[in-house]
Amino acid sequence: MISEKAKRYKGIPLSILDLAMINEGSDAGQSFKNSVDLAKHAEDWGFNRYWLAEHHNMPGVASSATSVIIGHVAGETKTIRVGSGGIMLPNHAPLVIAEQFGTLDAMYPGRIDLGLGRAPGSDQATAYALRRTLHSSGEEFPQQLEELRSYFSSDSTARVRAFPGAGQDIPIWLLGSSGFSAQLAAQLGLPFSFASHFAPAYMMQALQLYHQNFRPSKDLQKPHAMLGVNLIAADTDEKAQYLATSMQQQFLDIRQGISKQFRPPIEDINATWSPYEQAAVTQQADAPSVIIGGPETVRRQLEEFAEMTKADELIISSGIFYHEDRLRSYEILSELMD
Repeated sequence: MISEKAKRYKGIPLSILDLAMINEGSDAGQSFKNSVDLAKHAEDWGFNRYWLAEHHNMPGVASSATSVIIGHVAGETKTIRVGSGGIMLPNHAPLVIAEQFGTLDAMYPGRIDLGLGRAPGSDQATAYALRRTLHSSGEEFPQQLEELRSYFSSDSTARVRAFPGAGQDIPIWLLGSSGFSAQLAAQLGLPFSFASHFAPAYMMQALQLYHQNFRPSKDLQKPHAMLGVNLIAADTDEKAQYLATSMQQQFLDIRQGISKQFRPPIEDINATWSPYEQAAVTQQADAPSVIIGGPETVRRQLEEFAEMTKADELIISSGIFYHEDRLRSYEILSELMD
């Protein structure tokens, strides 16, 4: 599951999670251009995989048609693995996902990852618009996963088969922000990615559940856990803290139930929030999975995080408004890799 050009940080592959943010005053077309440009740089810099996440009804996120964007990025790159972080399986018929990713794998063999989540990636009204029912839920995720995996099997006697898809070896990851997917991934012997970039409180518990309950499978002989990290690097600590105000504004919007385009950084973030909101953002920013700073600060905190978690891989999300600053952030990170 390592791309042929991937480098490592302290022996750990580093990957990228892209939400294809739509900047204030911009549009989805520019977001996709930025994603392709970042993916090309990431390939040259030695990142292992480039994942995109499914979200809906969010004016600041352009990755709703996740499979389409994965194909676009894979077509503009050559060696980096490209995949979903993730596809929200309850939103879709498993057969459709098998056919989509079977098609992607046929186009870009050996480079496609299928990461699966069980959250809606949206509110209830949007979930209904996607599914035309609310009877399909995360509680049925194990059954939906079993159905999806069956479409990738070589069983020629099955009444319904996926073409493309049948007989193709597409790595399936389970994603989660609690213990549910950790235990399911362990039971099935699948790789697991925990969303510690937005649910850090449950990270160590989920890792423990995954490792303690892991059963080797034909897909994976030993556990492989990838953790999400919010990381903003710049040439100085001060510049990084300034850039991070875009992410902090987004976090406040989410807490307040507001959906906006991704906003530029501001000089005085303290002027925008109440003491309660400041405390909430500060608590989030103090999580070990949030790393903001210059090269030396990033190196030290990333090393501490890797040592604490014993992660097999890290996937980095960098909520930075200006494209050139986002490129520089990942470039700094690449300079730390072997």
